[in-house]
Amino acid sequence: MPDVLGSALAVPGLGWMVLAILVAGLVRGFTGFGTALVFVPVAAQFLPVANVILIMATTGLFSIVALVPGAWKSADRAEVGTMALAALATVPLGLWMLAQLDGLVIRWVVTVVAGVTLLAVITGWRWQGRLGLPGRLAVGAAAGTVGGMTGLTGPVVIIFYLANARSALAVRSNTILFLAALDVVLVGNLILRGQAGAATLWIAVVLALPYLVTTLIGQALFDPKHENAYRVMAYGVVALAVISGLPILD
Repeated sequence: MPDVLGSALAVPGLGWMVLAILVAGLVRGFTGFGTALVFVPVAAQFLPVANVILIMATTGLFSIVALVPGAWKSADRAEVGTMALAALATVPLGLWMLAQLDGLVIRWVVTVVAGVTLLAVITGWRWQGRLGLPGRLAVGAAAGTVGGMTGLTGPVVIIFYLANARSALAVRSNTILFLAALDVVLVGNLILRGQAGAATLWIAVVLALPYLVTTLIGQALFDPKHENAYRVMAYGVVALAVISGLPILD
């Protein structure tokens, strides 16, 4: 067994991270998002946030094969592409902010972002219409910054899409495509910054198989006819992140 793999298997909290990634895969397959909201608060208790982001984004690459082909057919690819390009430009800013801030501050930011997401979607506010180009660029840029700084790649886009009067199928498909693109951008940036350590990548490899399995299970459970169940599940994921991520519960 390679030394780095042995180190990965011996990392404190690996069992909890495996449990978190199992739940995250199930939620991601069903709702189209949720990996970071479930995994980051748990893993950040055992590893530096930069390592957590790398693990989360790397394992996310494995879900592309399972989720993207189906989402590609029903997504608004032009809209998602515009937001992804904006996120590409701002992920480095988020990673720079991550390097400047204390780990406890980042954890509080994670909690606040998740909490705002929950409040925004649970109020029931709906917006009829479509964003113009400046609006799509703003959403993508904000998602890239927050994703790079905290690992929470989804909340900004989730707030936009769950507040928008669109079907669960459209929300899920667009979110899957955007988060897949952002995972690629995050991994690429972390590699270029020299933050993709071998031991951390091995942890991602260990988590990839259980994540892929539960992602496929979650995808099989999704039925666009169950609109209310979709939204309740989405709200529950965000609420879980808010509660479990509170630093005062350490």
